[in-house]
Amino acid sequence: MKQSADNIFTRLPIVFSIAILCTLLWGSAYPAIKTGYALLSIEPHDVASQMVFAGQRFFLAGVFLFIIARILKKPSMNMTLPKFSQLAALGLSQTTLQYIFFYIGLAYTTGVKASIMNATGTFFSVLLAHFIYQNDRLTHRKALGCAIGFLGVFIVNFHTSLLDFQFSLAGEGSIVLAAFFLASASIYGKRLSQKMDAMLMAAWQLAIGGAALLVIGYLSGGHSGEFHLSSVLLLIYLALLSSAAFALWSILLKYNPVGMITIFNFLIPIFGSLLSALFLNESILEWKNLIALILVCSGIYLVTRSKRQ
Repeated sequence: MKQSADNIFTRLPIVFSIAILCTLLWGSAYPAIKTGYALLSIEPHDVASQMVFAGQRFFLAGVFLFIIARILKKPSMNMTLPKFSQLAALGLSQTTLQYIFFYIGLAYTTGVKASIMNATGTFFSVLLAHFIYQNDRLTHRKALGCAIGFLGVFIVNFHTSLLDFQFSLAGEGSIVLAAFFLASASIYGKRLSQKMDAMLMAAWQLAIGGAALLVIGYLSGGHSGEFHLSSVLLLIYLALLSSAAFALWSILLKYNPVGMITIFNFLIPIFGSLLSALFLNESILEWKNLIALILVCSGIYLVTRSKRQ
Protein backbone atom coordinates (compact mmCIF):
# COMPACT_ATOMS: atom_id res chain seq x y z
CA MET A 1 0.00 0.00 0.00
CA LYS A 2 1.41 3.40 -1.03
CA GLN A 3 2.05 5.74 1.87
CA SER A 4 1.00 9.38 1.80
CA ALA A 5 3.51 12.21 1.63
CA ASP A 6 2.47 13.23 5.12
CA ASN A 7 3.64 9.89 6.54
CA ILE A 8 6.88 9.81 4.55
CA PHE A 9 8.02 13.33 5.29
CA THR A 10 7.16 13.19 8.98
CA ARG A 11 9.09 9.99 9.68
CA LEU A 12 12.08 11.15 11.70
CA PRO A 13 14.80 9.03 10.04
CA ILE A 14 13.71 10.37 6.65
CA VAL A 15 13.33 13.93 7.97
CA PHE A 16 16.79 13.89 9.54
CA SER A 17 18.41 12.34 6.45
CA ILE A 18 16.88 14.92 4.10
CA ALA A 19 17.70 17.82 6.45
CA ILE A 20 21.34 16.71 6.70
CA LEU A 21 21.51 16.29 2.92
CA CYS A 22 20.18 19.83 2.40
CA THR A 23 22.67 21.35 4.82
CA LEU A 24 25.49 19.33 3.22
CA LEU A 25 24.53 20.70 -0.20
CA TRP A 26 24.34 24.28 1.11
CA GLY A 27 27.65 23.78 2.92
CA SER A 28 29.28 22.66 -0.34
CA ALA A 29 28.24 25.98 -1.86
CA TYR A 30 30.88 27.80 0.24
CA PRO A 31 33.96 26.38 -1.56
CA ALA A 32 32.05 26.25 -4.87
CA ILE A 33 31.19 29.97 -4.74
CA LYS A 34 34.77 30.90 -3.81
CA THR A 35 36.00 28.82 -6.75
CA GLY A 36 33.43 30.47 -9.02
CA TYR A 37 34.63 33.93 -8.06
CA ALA A 38 38.18 32.91 -8.95
CA LEU A 39 37.18 31.36 -12.29
CA LEU A 40 35.12 34.41 -13.29
CA SER A 41 37.61 36.96 -11.91
CA ILE A 42 35.10 38.47 -9.48
CA GLU A 43 36.82 40.47 -6.76
CA PRO A 44 35.91 39.99 -3.06
CA HIS A 45 34.39 43.49 -2.75
CA ASP A 46 32.69 43.52 -6.17
CA VAL A 47 29.21 43.13 -4.66
CA ALA A 48 27.38 43.94 -7.91
CA SER A 49 29.12 41.13 -9.84
CA GLN A 50 28.53 38.76 -6.92
CA MET A 51 24.81 39.56 -7.18
CA VAL A 52 24.91 38.80 -10.90
CA PHE A 53 26.56 35.45 -10.18
CA ALA A 54 23.99 34.65 -7.46
CA GLY A 55 21.15 35.72 -9.75
CA GLN A 56 22.35 33.39 -12.49
CA ARG A 57 22.61 30.57 -9.99
CA PHE A 58 19.13 30.97 -8.48
CA PHE A 59 17.30 31.77 -11.71
CA LEU A 60 18.82 28.65 -13.30
CA ALA A 61 17.86 26.66 -10.17
CA GLY A 62 14.24 27.76 -10.61
CA VAL A 63 14.32 26.71 -14.28
CA PHE A 64 15.71 23.29 -13.31
CA LEU A 65 12.88 22.82 -10.80
CA PHE A 66 10.27 23.73 -13.43
CA ILE A 67 11.77 21.10 -15.75
CA ILE A 68 11.80 18.47 -12.98
CA ALA A 69 8.19 19.32 -12.06
CA ARG A 70 7.23 18.88 -15.72
CA ILE A 71 9.00 15.51 -15.90
CA LEU A 72 7.22 14.41 -12.70
CA LYS A 73 3.93 15.61 -14.24
CA LYS A 74 3.16 17.98 -11.38
CA PRO A 75 -0.29 19.57 -11.80
CA SER A 76 -0.33 23.14 -13.04
CA MET A 77 -0.48 25.81 -10.34
CA ASN A 78 -3.25 27.77 -12.13
CA MET A 79 -1.46 31.06 -11.59
CA THR A 80 -3.53 34.06 -10.51
CA LEU A 81 -2.43 37.59 -9.67
CA PRO A 82 -2.85 37.12 -5.87
CA LYS A 83 -0.92 33.83 -6.03
CA PHE A 84 1.85 35.39 -8.12
CA SER A 85 2.06 38.28 -5.64
CA GLN A 86 2.54 35.81 -2.79
CA LEU A 87 5.26 33.92 -4.67
CA ALA A 88 6.96 37.19 -5.62
CA ALA A 89 6.96 38.30 -1.97
CA LEU A 90 8.53 34.96 -1.02
CA GLY A 91 11.17 35.11 -3.75
CA LEU A 92 12.10 38.74 -3.11
CA SER A 93 12.47 38.15 0.63
CA GLN A 94 13.96 34.64 0.76
CA THR A 95 16.35 35.04 -2.16
CA THR A 96 16.76 38.67 -3.28
CA LEU A 97 16.71 40.75 -0.08
CA GLN A 98 18.44 38.06 1.95
CA TYR A 99 21.39 37.86 -0.45
CA ILE A 100 21.60 41.63 -1.03
CA PHE A 101 21.99 42.30 2.70
CA PHE A 102 24.29 39.29 3.12
CA TYR A 103 26.67 40.51 0.39
CA ILE A 104 26.56 44.10 1.68
CA GLY A 105 27.36 42.87 5.19
CA LEU A 106 30.15 40.65 3.91
CA ALA A 107 31.79 43.69 2.29
CA TYR A 108 31.96 45.49 5.66
CA THR A 109 32.83 42.66 8.04
CA THR A 110 34.97 39.52 8.12
CA GLY A 111 33.82 36.18 6.72
CA VAL A 112 34.20 34.69 10.21
CA LYS A 113 31.85 37.19 11.80
CA ALA A 114 29.41 36.87 8.88
CA SER A 115 29.18 33.09 9.33
CA ILE A 116 28.41 33.45 13.02
CA MET A 117 25.97 36.35 12.69
CA ASN A 118 24.18 34.52 9.86
CA ALA A 119 23.52 31.62 12.24
CA THR A 120 21.19 33.90 14.22
CA GLY A 121 18.59 33.04 11.57
CA THR A 122 17.89 29.80 13.43
CA PHE A 123 17.03 31.76 16.58
CA PHE A 124 14.72 34.03 14.57
CA SER A 125 12.95 31.00 13.07
CA VAL A 126 12.41 29.36 16.45
CA LEU A 127 11.14 32.59 18.04
CA LEU A 128 8.81 33.46 15.15
CA ALA A 129 7.41 29.92 15.09
CA HIS A 130 6.72 30.18 18.83
CA PHE A 131 4.35 33.11 18.27
CA ILE A 132 2.74 31.82 15.06
CA TYR A 133 2.27 28.06 15.53
CA GLN A 134 0.69 26.51 18.62
CA ASN A 135 2.45 23.17 18.03
CA ASP A 136 5.90 24.78 17.78
CA ARG A 137 6.33 26.51 21.13
CA LEU A 138 9.70 27.51 22.52
CA THR A 139 10.74 25.21 25.38
CA HIS A 140 13.72 25.20 27.75
CA ARG A 141 15.11 22.17 25.93
CA LYS A 142 14.72 23.84 22.53
CA ALA A 143 16.33 27.06 23.77
CA LEU A 144 19.25 25.09 25.24
CA GLY A 145 19.65 23.12 22.01
CA CYS A 146 19.77 26.33 19.95
CA ALA A 147 22.33 27.85 22.33
CA ILE A 148 24.57 24.76 22.16
CA GLY A 149 24.26 24.64 18.37
CA PHE A 150 25.18 28.32 18.09
CA LEU A 151 28.20 27.68 20.33
CA GLY A 152 29.32 25.03 17.85
CA VAL A 153 29.05 27.54 14.99
CA PHE A 154 31.02 30.03 17.08
CA ILE A 155 33.82 27.53 17.73
CA VAL A 156 34.19 26.33 14.13
CA ASN A 157 34.57 29.97 13.07
CA PHE A 158 36.71 31.03 16.00
CA HIS A 159 39.42 33.51 15.06
CA THR A 160 41.29 36.26 16.82
CA SER A 161 39.12 38.77 14.93
CA LEU A 162 36.20 37.64 17.10
CA LEU A 163 37.88 39.36 20.03
CA ASP A 164 37.13 42.64 18.28
CA PHE A 165 33.59 43.40 19.48
CA GLN A 166 32.93 46.29 17.09
CA PHE A 167 29.44 46.20 15.56
CA SER A 168 28.47 48.21 12.48
CA LEU A 169 25.04 48.50 10.92
CA ALA A 170 26.48 48.17 7.42
CA GLY A 171 28.48 45.05 8.35
CA GLU A 172 27.17 42.84 11.15
CA GLY A 173 23.80 44.64 11.11
CA SER A 174 23.22 43.73 7.45
CA ILE A 175 24.12 40.08 8.12
CA VAL A 176 21.61 39.88 10.99
CA LEU A 177 18.97 41.54 8.80
CA ALA A 178 19.66 38.97 6.06
CA ALA A 179 19.21 36.17 8.61
CA PHE A 180 15.92 37.73 9.73
CA PHE A 181 14.64 37.91 6.14
CA LEU A 182 15.49 34.24 5.61
CA ALA A 183 13.78 33.19 8.86
CA SER A 184 10.67 35.24 8.12
CA ALA A 185 10.52 33.88 4.56
CA SER A 186 10.76 30.31 5.88
CA ILE A 187 7.72 30.90 8.08
CA TYR A 188 5.86 32.55 5.19
CA GLY A 189 6.89 29.76 2.82
CA LYS A 190 5.57 27.13 5.22
CA ARG A 191 2.20 28.87 5.19
CA LEU A 192 2.13 29.11 1.39
CA SER A 193 3.13 25.47 0.99
CA GLN A 194 -0.07 24.39 2.74
CA LYS A 195 -2.09 25.49 -0.29
CA MET A 196 0.31 24.85 -3.19
CA ASP A 197 2.89 22.29 -4.32
CA ALA A 198 6.16 22.82 -2.43
CA MET A 199 8.35 22.07 -5.45
CA LEU A 200 6.56 24.53 -7.71
CA MET A 201 6.57 27.10 -4.91
CA ALA A 202 10.36 26.73 -4.59
CA ALA A 203 10.76 26.96 -8.38
CA TRP A 204 8.81 30.22 -8.60
CA GLN A 205 10.54 31.85 -5.64
CA LEU A 206 14.00 30.92 -6.92
CA ALA A 207 13.27 32.14 -10.45
CA ILE A 208 11.72 35.42 -9.28
CA GLY A 209 14.38 36.07 -6.65
CA GLY A 210 17.18 35.15 -9.04
CA ALA A 211 15.82 37.38 -11.81
CA ALA A 212 15.63 40.32 -9.39
CA LEU A 213 19.24 39.75 -8.30
CA LEU A 214 20.34 39.69 -11.95
CA VAL A 215 18.61 42.99 -12.72
CA ILE A 216 19.93 44.71 -9.59
CA GLY A 217 23.45 43.36 -10.15
CA TYR A 218 23.65 44.51 -13.77
CA LEU A 219 22.11 47.93 -13.00
CA SER A 220 24.72 48.35 -10.25
CA GLY A 221 27.54 47.82 -12.74
CA GLY A 222 28.15 44.13 -12.17
CA HIS A 223 29.46 41.70 -14.77
CA SER A 224 29.13 37.96 -15.27
CA GLY A 225 32.71 37.31 -16.31
CA GLU A 226 33.87 35.16 -19.21
CA PHE A 227 32.30 31.74 -19.05
CA HIS A 228 34.18 28.62 -20.07
CA LEU A 229 33.64 24.92 -19.47
CA SER A 230 34.82 24.88 -15.84
CA SER A 231 32.80 27.92 -14.77
CA VAL A 232 29.68 26.74 -16.63
CA LEU A 233 29.85 23.32 -14.97
CA LEU A 234 30.34 24.98 -11.59
CA LEU A 235 27.34 27.26 -12.14
CA ILE A 236 25.21 24.26 -13.12
CA TYR A 237 26.29 22.44 -9.96
CA LEU A 238 25.40 25.45 -7.79
CA ALA A 239 22.02 25.74 -9.50
CA LEU A 240 21.29 22.02 -9.10
CA LEU A 241 22.21 22.00 -5.41
CA SER A 242 20.02 25.06 -4.81
CA SER A 243 17.03 23.57 -6.63
CA ALA A 244 17.33 20.25 -4.81
CA ALA A 245 17.97 21.74 -1.37
CA PHE A 246 15.26 24.41 -1.53
CA ALA A 247 12.65 21.97 -2.86
CA LEU A 248 13.39 19.34 -0.20
CA TRP A 249 13.63 21.95 2.56
CA SER A 250 10.25 23.41 1.55
CA ILE A 251 8.69 19.95 1.75
CA LEU A 252 10.18 19.35 5.21
CA LEU A 253 8.85 22.70 6.47
CA LYS A 254 5.44 21.91 5.00
CA TYR A 255 4.97 18.76 7.07
CA ASN A 256 7.04 19.44 10.22
CA PRO A 257 7.43 22.09 12.94
CA VAL A 258 9.71 24.95 11.91
CA GLY A 259 11.92 24.68 15.01
CA MET A 260 12.63 21.00 14.42
CA ILE A 261 13.85 21.64 10.87
CA THR A 262 15.68 24.95 11.14
CA ILE A 263 17.92 23.67 13.96
CA PHE A 264 19.75 21.70 11.25
CA ASN A 265 20.90 25.02 9.74
CA PHE A 266 23.69 25.00 12.32
CA LEU A 267 25.27 22.19 10.27
CA ILE A 268 25.77 24.45 7.23
CA PRO A 269 28.87 26.33 8.51
CA ILE A 270 30.24 23.04 9.85
CA PHE A 271 29.96 21.35 6.45
CA GLY A 272 31.11 24.57 4.77
CA SER A 273 34.24 24.69 6.91
CA LEU A 274 35.07 21.03 6.39
CA LEU A 275 34.42 21.06 2.63
CA SER A 276 36.31 24.33 2.18
CA ALA A 277 39.28 22.78 3.93
CA LEU A 278 39.00 19.68 1.76
CA PHE A 279 38.64 21.37 -1.64
CA LEU A 280 40.59 24.58 -1.03
CA ASN A 281 43.60 22.76 0.45
CA GLU A 282 43.16 24.19 3.92
CA SER A 283 43.86 22.45 7.21
CA ILE A 284 40.99 20.12 8.11
CA LEU A 285 42.39 18.19 11.07
CA GLU A 286 41.68 20.81 13.73
CA TRP A 287 40.28 20.10 17.18
CA LYS A 288 37.75 22.90 16.85
CA ASN A 289 36.04 21.16 13.89
CA LEU A 290 35.37 18.02 15.93
CA ILE A 291 34.19 19.95 18.99
CA ALA A 292 31.94 22.15 16.85
CA LEU A 293 30.38 19.11 15.16
CA ILE A 294 29.73 17.44 18.53
CA LEU A 295 28.11 20.61 19.92
CA VAL A 296 25.91 21.15 16.87
CA CYS A 297 24.76 17.51 16.87
CA SER A 298 24.05 17.78 20.60
CA GLY A 299 21.94 20.87 19.99
CA ILE A 300 20.01 19.12 17.22
CA TYR A 301 19.45 16.13 19.51
CA LEU A 302 18.04 18.33 22.28
CA VAL A 303 15.63 20.13 19.95
CA THR A 304 14.38 17.00 18.20
CA ARG A 305 14.36 14.70 21.24
CA SER A 306 11.12 16.12 22.62
CA LYS A 307 9.49 15.59 19.22
CA ARG A 308 10.49 11.92 19.29
CA GLN A 309 9.14 11.45 22.77
